[in-house]
Amino acid sequence: MSMGDNEVAEFLDHLVLEGNVAPKTQSVALNALAFLYKHIVKNELSKDLIFVRSKRQPKLPVVMTPLEVKQVMSFMDKRYYLIAGLMYGSGLRVMEAVQLRVQDIDFDYKCIRIWNGKGNKHRVVTLAEELIPMLRNQIIQADEYLQLDLQNEQYSGVWMPNALARKYPSANKSLAWQYLFPSHKLSGDPETGEIRRHHFHHTGVRKAVKAAAKKANLTKPITPHTFRHSFATHLLQSGADIRTVQSQLGHTDVKTTQIYTHVLQQGANGVTSPLSKIL
Repeated sequence: MSMGDNEVAEFLDHLVLEGNVAPKTQSVALNALAFLYKHIVKNELSKDLIFVRSKRQPKLPVVMTPLEVKQVMSFMDKRYYLIAGLMYGSGLRVMEAVQLRVQDIDFDYKCIRIWNGKGNKHRVVTLAEELIPMLRNQIIQADEYLQLDLQNEQYSGVWMPNALARKYPSANKSLAWQYLFPSHKLSGDPETGEIRRHHFHHTGVRKAVKAAAKKANLTKPITPHTFRHSFATHLLQSGADIRTVQSQLGHTDVKTTQIYTHVLQQGANGVTSPLSKIL
């Protein structure tokens, strides 16, 4: 292959200047080409390639007001109401919420333990006391499913990470390790074919949130992640320290959390509109 550094740099430039691709798209292309040249062509690309890098403009998160949160939750399907409460009340991502295990809820200290969140990080977040009765009922439902499953000879227990499955071979059939939001039906494990009960699918939550926002007549683009954005913003509004909010959200860099201070500094919370001075 006669093409090398120059041609690769030109292609990466083309992706940005002509294709207007996102940074991740350009990064994937670069990694694929680096692999091709290193392992297939056997002519490794220079580590000092000079090309135009795609830059993503920072996005301000969409945030609901407390009243809007209340309105959306009032229209949530009962099946997903508690998940919405956890996303807003504890700042959980949708996948963190649906993947919760029974033992992750600590009623004594009113907290929730999140394992292997984004970036494979663990953290402890606050638990709204008002959700405790619903959580206890949800655990009862999870136990009812478990007792039903244990009567099924084909049931192989809930999925567990390999290391834990080997260390605690019987834990997959204990209540503590069951998903807090178990699926309504059993399914085959895509890797092993074993019969298990999975957790709620995140698409169901997304559809429920979208439907509730529509019924609430909100014009903002509301998604499950909007609850997390609102959680962070409202915490800061109530006087919480930004480091505390950073810890609750699981952000590695406080700069990521500071985007919510930017939201608060807009409009009436930061700059007084000149129109207000003449009307």
